[in-house]
Amino acid sequence: MTSELTHRLVTEGMYPVLQLSGVLDAGTARRVRSILLGLLAHQPEAVVVDVTGVRLAEPGALQVLRDVARETADWPAAHLVLCAADGDLWRATGLTVWPGHSEAFTHLGTADADHYLSLALDPVLGAARRSRELVTEACGRWDRPELAGPACIVVTEMVNNVVAHAHTPMTVFLARHGEAMSVAVRDESPVVPEFSGPVAPTSYGGRGLLLIDAVAARWGNLRLDDGKVVWAVLEDQRETASAPDRHLGSEGMADPARG
Repeated sequence: MTSELTHRLVTEGMYPVLQLSGVLDAGTARRVRSILLGLLAHQPEAVVVDVTGVRLAEPGALQVLRDVARETADWPAAHLVLCAADGDLWRATGLTVWPGHSEAFTHLGTADADHYLSLALDPVLGAARRSRELVTEACGRWDRPELAGPACIVVTEMVNNVVAHAHTPMTVFLARHGEAMSVAVRDESPVVPEFSGPVAPTSYGGRGLLLIDAVAARWGNLRLDDGKVVWAVLEDQRETASAPDRHLGSEGMADPARG
């Protein structure tokens, strides 16, 4: 018999609260993963997952929360915390557990909506230009002019890849994280970019992610049921030493036409 698990998203508080109710087992774990990744893909600063109404049918089902936490460990925007009556049981996920929403909100602190910008775009000529305009506006608003150039390179490559290959509507997400800045593009194609390192000088294309890798502190992707998000974090390279293998869980991106 199929187990039942329902969810409700509450957005009246400082942070979105995902309320889960029903049975968490191997059968419903996949749905929980899909719901959480879909919510995190919108780059909220944090998500509070209320599992007070969840009955754990088998201890192994907790693995879904461990997996989501691992998959999003380098995701630059959002953090997951739990609310549960039985904190000892749910701490096995590795996530912070609070008894109620108010305690979780106090722990997370005040959300700053001004640190986030987004823009919906169609996969058409000129989309990359509009995304660069958003980057320029964000870097001016957040007083990070030194990140405007690298961020424009990153968003151009990401958006052009959607225009040239995914051919789906997309959303550009920008966020400030202290002195750093993240750039992310969500589209509706399940095909993730492939990265295999440097290409031959005579090779045509294949340089999109090389450019991102050259200017980003780290980058990667989130696979979703209805597409993907490709993201990168930009830091002031005058203050941060470059590190090898900055790409995390990502595969390469073909070099699209410039836009």
